[in-house]
Amino acid sequence: MAKKKKKSGLKKLLIAGAILVLIGGIVSSYVAYTTIYKPNVNLKGKKSTYIYIPTGANFETVKSLLYTANLIDNRSTFEWLAERKNYTRKVKAGKYFINTGLNNNQLIDMLRSGMQEPVRVTFTFARTKRELAAQIHEQLEANEEVLLNLLNDDSFLKKYNFSSENSLCLFIPNTYEFYWNTSAEKFIEKMAAEYKKFWTNERKRKAEQVGLTQAEVSVLASIVQQESFIDVEKPIIAGVYLNRIRIKMPLQADPTLIWAVGDFSIKRVTGKYFSIDSPYNTYKNLGLPPGPICLPSKVSIDAVLNFKKHNFIYFCAREDFSGYSNYASNYEQHMRNARKYQKALNQRKITN
Repeated sequence: MAKKKKKSGLKKLLIAGAILVLIGGIVSSYVAYTTIYKPNVNLKGKKSTYIYIPTGANFETVKSLLYTANLIDNRSTFEWLAERKNYTRKVKAGKYFINTGLNNNQLIDMLRSGMQEPVRVTFTFARTKRELAAQIHEQLEANEEVLLNLLNDDSFLKKYNFSSENSLCLFIPNTYEFYWNTSAEKFIEKMAAEYKKFWTNERKRKAEQVGLTQAEVSVLASIVQQESFIDVEKPIIAGVYLNRIRIKMPLQADPTLIWAVGDFSIKRVTGKYFSIDSPYNTYKNLGLPPGPICLPSKVSIDAVLNFKKHNFIYFCAREDFSGYSNYASNYEQHMRNARKYQKALNQRKITN
């Protein structure tokens, strides 16, 4: 009888132990689920967002970014798992795409691996290095002042065969793919590679035929671009300027005077600007200015390389403000064209 009671007690004990183990397993599984696999990213109705982790950031920075935006439901489980997965010591900078409903494991694995979203960087126009640097900084982490300093650093630019005067020629307007945390130095390095791709053997051959270096082609293209927004006009205007260079006549390009003055609101260039002391005053100085007056587009560069051959020496905007020009091979005809345009300006009361 005692043996039966003893066996019964042992059996109950084993059953109780098994139940406790089962409960413990259930509890452990629940804790594991809530800590690791339960969705913990809540975007409050949005499907997705981005977070930008800056270069040099630590785990405290990441927490601040996530918590300030209220992206994490359970902060303690996120921090516990981040510690266990060693993410707290492996923070990587970048732009990260965050989906709503991510669990801690998914979020931490993505951040820890550095699986960031690429950024499509677009720049189409800038008159100055400052403008370009500001545009790039708006799209990348690259510091505006650092980028500007590099574009003015002759020793740095020398390895790319550019100088502080013509460094804008290095940039071919387009859309390019970068990682958000690209530095200013890496940005320029990538642009130098893209510049080499753009200058194919065919374009190099045409530049030699024109009699200009690659940088000089870009400088002239920047002037052509500022003279007309109509693409079919650009090869004709390029031909006018190349004719002036050929006969050693000053370019007399109004856009270069505007650039020298630095007032881009000027709509009418008058004689008061002709005496400005600047290497960009193409009324006083022969040849091309030392650098571009804007970022020339691919179309403008190719317009110079494929310039229209003709005998025009002069051109003037048409009086109908269509964007097209009237061309002349002699000064008398040019003055007749100019007077018609000046009359139209006066009628519209455009004096400056």
